[in-house]
Amino acid sequence: MRITDIHGCEVRPGRLVEWSLDPAMVEAATNQPDDSRPPAYVQESHIRTARSVREDGLFVPTWLGAAFDIPGPVDLDVLEGALRTWTVRHETLRSGFRWVDDDMRRFTAAPDAVALRREVVGDFPDAEELSHHLQDRFDVAADALGWPNFLYTAVVRPDSTSVYMAFDHSNVDAYSIQRIPSEIHELYSARAAGGGEEATPVGSYVDFCEIERASADQVDDTHAIVARWREFIARCDGRLPAFPVDLGLEPGGRLPEQKLMYETLVDDADAAAFSAYCRPFGGGQVGILAATSLIVHDIGGEPVYRTVVPLHTRAKSRWADSVGWYVGGAPIEIPVAQALGFDDALTMVHGALRANKALAHLPIARVLRLLGSDFRPTSPDLYSIVSFVDARDIPGARQWDELRAYALLRVSYGDQVCAWFTRLHGGLQLAIRYPDTAIAHKNIHRYVEQLRELITSVARRGPTRPVPPRPRAGRPVPAPRVSSEVSRLSL
Repeated sequence: MRITDIHGCEVRPGRLVEWSLDPAMVEAATNQPDDSRPPAYVQESHIRTARSVREDGLFVPTWLGAAFDIPGPVDLDVLEGALRTWTVRHETLRSGFRWVDDDMRRFTAAPDAVALRREVVGDFPDAEELSHHLQDRFDVAADALGWPNFLYTAVVRPDSTSVYMAFDHSNVDAYSIQRIPSEIHELYSARAAGGGEEATPVGSYVDFCEIERASADQVDDTHAIVARWREFIARCDGRLPAFPVDLGLEPGGRLPEQKLMYETLVDDADAAAFSAYCRPFGGGQVGILAATSLIVHDIGGEPVYRTVVPLHTRAKSRWADSVGWYVGGAPIEIPVAQALGFDDALTMVHGALRANKALAHLPIARVLRLLGSDFRPTSPDLYSIVSFVDARDIPGARQWDELRAYALLRVSYGDQVCAWFTRLHGGLQLAIRYPDTAIAHKNIHRYVEQLRELITSVARRGPTRPVPPRPRAGRPVPAPRVSSEVSRLSL
């Protein structure tokens, strides 16, 4: 799925219908006794950050979403049944949090309590007006500090229906979003054909939160992973890393508005050739990070590129189909000023990832708590990221163009740069969110153009392939003594 915002996903006129959790169900759920399963550290950090930023007087929406079509006339009763079944399947969607003093306490509705309320909002003959209405509605309904914090909508037309679904980030990651079109289509088709409720068991993200947190809480500040993070943050001048180019930000100023740039970076042939060239070093993710390190050094002049690499934590098959936020982060440092070229940078990134990926076993929020640092967040993004996902094997990926399927980002305020690279069947897609300043606009566009030039140059070198890297000496980082449920990460 291509990543964009609500204004870039081909919104078309039609009759808007929306589904939210039934108010009686919401009241009953919020009056439930505490669920003993705690929030994941990433959930707690996200919600506390939203509260902190809100207390500073700024409302910063942080929802993610999915958009896709269902061809032909749609039976709204059947679609509603499919949406309800999907909600029941994924426990995190019927689980929320309340504050007790300064503690977050979970509550969870039973599966048979789930009920949706349908409302016909009205006809929208103008696509731009509709897209703005959807964004405003999602901002309110998918708020990190409220519950429920998601909303389902459909724009109905005689020949097709477009489904738009938005969720606060505490419920979903990119992989969760990318699975939605196929799942909803399967449920809709089964019900339309007279099938019953879908009984396929799916691992619960709420269970994962409990397992991961219990494991993380066994780690104290003497662990090697905490020591490595301490050293990394110290070399970042006591902060988590930002994108190392001038973004035109005023020190201590208010959070700037952001812009989103999204485009196909290179086509399928060049993306395949680039990945093949990088494969001896670990593939496309290593290639993108190596290229980025060289380019930001050229633009910003920093001799060492430091970043936190997102890595998924779906280490067991039981979590493969689960909706949730299964992401950790590993800090890497690339002495890019010493690189003699792209192959050198590839070797450096490959070695850094091998040496440091175990650090992603421990949630960053837990690390910061153990370090005792004052990381009161003033921005919704704690650090800049460069993320790479090969989405071609996700169920339904070959039908995404036909179904007009998109992953949606909300772009509002922030002082960091977040870049998402997605390998699709049609090529390599980039979405990058950055502060809306003239200097950032210039430097981010320069980064993207140089990246495109480097990728195509590497892709078109011909049959020459780099020599696979030799093992590099370095300090091995032992993984924490965590449960086997979360003891392995994959790049």
